[in-house]
Amino acid sequence: MVYYRLSLYVKVGNSLDNVTLIGMPGSGKSTVGVLLAKLLGYQFLDVDLLIQEREGALLQEILDQRGTPAFLDAEERAVASLDCRRTVVAPGGSAVCREGAALHLKALGPVVYLQVPLEELVRRVQNLSTRGIAMEPGQTLADVMAFREPLYNKYADLAVPCPPGQELAQTAQIVLERLRAFGWQAPQPAGKSAGRTDAPAAPQGSGQLSARN
Repeated sequence: MVYYRLSLYVKVGNSLDNVTLIGMPGSGKSTVGVLLAKLLGYQFLDVDLLIQEREGALLQEILDQRGTPAFLDAEERAVASLDCRRTVVAPGGSAVCREGAALHLKALGPVVYLQVPLEELVRRVQNLSTRGIAMEPGQTLADVMAFREPLYNKYADLAVPCPPGQELAQTAQIVLERLRAFGWQAPQPAGKSAGRTDAPAAPQGSGQLSARN
């Protein structure tokens, strides 16, 4: 599990020093997010867990009981509530389906698209009906990707290819390198001099992180 207090991430900071990872279900946003947060000395936020806390239900329960449009509404509200800093944010894959949510994520800082080939996503994602993915009955993962990929490309500042066989730790390192090449630098924590490197410890992650949507 990833442990954090939800109150840390709502209305407490300012923008532009965060990093958001977007991408399809199975792209590794949560795991790469935890690894990237450790590299940066950042906090990590899984928006799916925030949705479940706010709505008092699991992602799949929200989809089954209220439908996809209501789920996207709940997701947009959760994203809009974020005003964090020094945080790696991993929203659900459907966050880009609502413009308000996508633009708010961009306002928080650079957005990175984890670009995983469809064949690899199909191999990784085996539980479509229970995973909490915002999709209509009868849709396939290919259908979801065909709709979302243009949105990922539209809202991302950077796209990082994630070919089969690439370790998630390697992906996190590549994301960091691409961010630096893009001209982004993680700001120093308040009260710390530029020469110090003892950044706050990032949350620990092990086991199943959460359902991704």
